[in-house]
Amino acid sequence: MMILGVKVDEMDLEGARERAREFLRDLIGKQHKIFTPNPEMAVKAQKDENFKNILNAGDLNLCDGFGLALACRLAGTKAPRITGANFMLELCQVAAEEGRSVYLLGSGEDEVVRKAAENLKQQFPNLKIAGCDKGPAISENFQSVDNSTIQLINQSRPDILFVAFGMGKQEKWIHENLSKMPSVKIAMGVGGAFDYLSGKVKRAPLLMRKVGLEWMYRLLTQPRRFERIFNATIRFTYLLISSRG
Repeated sequence: MMILGVKVDEMDLEGARERAREFLRDLIGKQHKIFTPNPEMAVKAQKDENFKNILNAGDLNLCDGFGLALACRLAGTKAPRITGANFMLELCQVAAEEGRSVYLLGSGEDEVVRKAAENLKQQFPNLKIAGCDKGPAISENFQSVDNSTIQLINQSRPDILFVAFGMGKQEKWIHENLSKMPSVKIAMGVGGAFDYLSGKVKRAPLLMRKVGLEWMYRLLTQPRRFERIFNATIRFTYLLISSRG
């Protein structure tokens, strides 16, 4: 279904997990993109048509965000919330079961991405980690391709690529560069997942996440995110009401 012109797949966690397994077993060699639209991304897509088109080209768009899940419900469909950070772990479990490898790209900090990789290995002992790299500095409207990063990935030949450049930049980077990395069967934008995995940033308590108050926790612990939280709550709600009126 579409929320503010952004595609959201009506799929629960089990269905998403099995879809990812199908992607990995695809014998045709097709490459697949997994995105996790949330209210902030839906707001951004209203002003960035290119970003909207890239999101809508995702092979699996999971509903990430309480507000987006609620909007789907009000529209008469059910798209359970599946956060990018949680689904990354699910995908690692599938990869471990299938004997596939993963590569972690992004965060901008060597220590963060290395620690995230170490913690993944501890959590999934059978998981093959092909490599990890903090990645290049990328602007919102990057024009040039960082060939050294792509060369490193191609040398490692991962099956799954997790990209953590931040909302917008990671989706655009995947769209522009996935075809240059032929071994990658699944590329997924994971936002701040490496920060959580490494322990650099603490996630909101489970209860707050379940009742849709993760934004409040982030506002209290990371007040610099005020504008982003405003877009994901107030502005998203305003645009949603306006679109239905």
